[in-house]
Amino acid sequence: MDKQATLGFILIGIVLVVWMVLQAPKAPSPQAPTQDTSRAVAAPARDSVRQEIPVEARADTTIHEPVQSRYFLARSSGAEKSIVIKTDLYTAQLTTKGGLLKKWELRRYLTWDKQPVQLVEFDQGGDFSLLFTSSDGKLVNTRTLYFDVDRPDWQTIELGREESATVDMVLPVEGGGRIIKRFVFTNGKYDFEVDLLLQNVASVISNYEYQVMWEHGLRYTEENSIDESGYAMAYAFSGGELAEIDAKHPNEPQKRDLNGTTSWVATHTKYFAAVMMAEEGKTQGAYLEGRAALAPGGGMKESYGIALKMPFRGGVQEAAKIQVFLGPLQYDVVKSYGRGLEQMMSLGAAWIIRPIAEYVMIPLFEFLRSFIPNYGVVIIIFSIIIKIVLHPLTRTSMKSMRKMQKLQPLMTEIREKHKDDPEKMNQQVMNLYKEYGVNPAAGCLPLLLQMPILFALYQVFRSSIELRQAGFAWWIKDLSIPDTVLHLPFTIPLFGINQISGIVIAMGITMFVQQKMTPTDPRNKAMVWLMPVMFTLLFNGLPAGLNLYYFVFNILSIGQQFLFNKQHQDEPLRKVEPKKGGGGIMGRLTKDLPKLR
Repeated sequence: MDKQATLGFILIGIVLVVWMVLQAPKAPSPQAPTQDTSRAVAAPARDSVRQEIPVEARADTTIHEPVQSRYFLARSSGAEKSIVIKTDLYTAQLTTKGGLLKKWELRRYLTWDKQPVQLVEFDQGGDFSLLFTSSDGKLVNTRTLYFDVDRPDWQTIELGREESATVDMVLPVEGGGRIIKRFVFTNGKYDFEVDLLLQNVASVISNYEYQVMWEHGLRYTEENSIDESGYAMAYAFSGGELAEIDAKHPNEPQKRDLNGTTSWVATHTKYFAAVMMAEEGKTQGAYLEGRAALAPGGGMKESYGIALKMPFRGGVQEAAKIQVFLGPLQYDVVKSYGRGLEQMMSLGAAWIIRPIAEYVMIPLFEFLRSFIPNYGVVIIIFSIIIKIVLHPLTRTSMKSMRKMQKLQPLMTEIREKHKDDPEKMNQQVMNLYKEYGVNPAAGCLPLLLQMPILFALYQVFRSSIELRQAGFAWWIKDLSIPDTVLHLPFTIPLFGINQISGIVIAMGITMFVQQKMTPTDPRNKAMVWLMPVMFTLLFNGLPAGLNLYYFVFNILSIGQQFLFNKQHQDEPLRKVEPKKGGGGIMGRLTKDLPKLR
């Protein structure tokens, strides 16, 4: 390996370091330990999503308890009743206090500590409320009001097959009006529909607008709240474009007010999402707000409020339909809605990484997973497929590196001969490359072409819920996170490593063996151990699935290198025969002309 090849590897290492630093979740303080995120609660986000109202009124609602509108005084207190709905996928709980969804427990997913995944912030009272300004100048949030329901308290509705159930939450309004939330639950889906009926409230709602809100984001489900916060964001698909906010830093809330037709708004954590989808063309904007808060033990929690702005025209009866998705951020599931929800998934840069992840990695993984139950085995087979695809290119690279090794004596001679004339030395070296048909960059090309694949795998393995809690064998219990086998009593400077991954050590060993088998410039012997050590440190905090892929890929590369070395061990170095008919068309036309004396 000459200086150019060495420089290529160094540049690749720099790219990896910079890329992983940019991708790594930012901790609020150095050496932040992992956190029981099921109990890491952010500061309450009251009025996190609100309509634009006069400053004076807003101050009253954000600093003090809101003064109730006279239209809802009778509903400021009451008896709370709960209704439970059970399906094959979730158990939901509705409450008459606010007419809210209080719990949404997924039946097929567990948190990191093996508890059922519960997505709704029930300690905040639940979510899915309406917000509007009343004609007497008060800001009304229906979450503080008591609804009526025509069902017994704690009635449990169990749904099977394709059954559906409807629950009406009714809020009477002074003067004979009503606001109705008609919840419709259907078995076999991670969503529910809500028909909003506003009857005889033209004299109550002002500003010709109300908002449908999800105020408190989602509960965290993973052990490392810093990592999960790195994926938490809020989105709005408005005007045919995806708008987003990311509240990365405590005490720096993020807000975005959008006007115009909005198809949906959403917020998600690392693996789960809440989405409110409106009927196309039935909205007039969206509002997003997010804030981050430190949690006990060095953790962090990001909470996002999302809202759809709905038009109110003052009719005797007005209606709107909202579809709410609460479920796994699984590519085929969110894409099945046909609303572009997959755009909020973290699959890498749109110009190259995301297409590889979206159209190659995920479909291939899903195909292999359809008949292979173990994702670790799927990754091994995927590694074999990638190795076969890259085999011709890798073989060309090996040939080039073999020639480079055999050219070393001639290159040393040129360097000694022209050591005082660098320009001439470089020219002679380039002529030598040309004479023997050597491309000095060919050795780095397979690794460069692997970079987009590695980056795409990184995104898929870190954010794909299919790999969440998917074990392989032995100590590897979760392919989506590092497979820690040893906790260090100290932290390695610069890299921030305080725990050791088992599979990454195996990967480093295979990389060292591969480097030893690869023809190398004697002046660059340090690269034999430097590259494996660097990659081991860099990959230590990456998902076990990605390191398993790279480990298997290295094993295959070692086998390929062994066979190549055995086949070409005694192969002599040959010069490239010059192409006949040099000089192009004019050269061929003039070669037979009489020579001028």
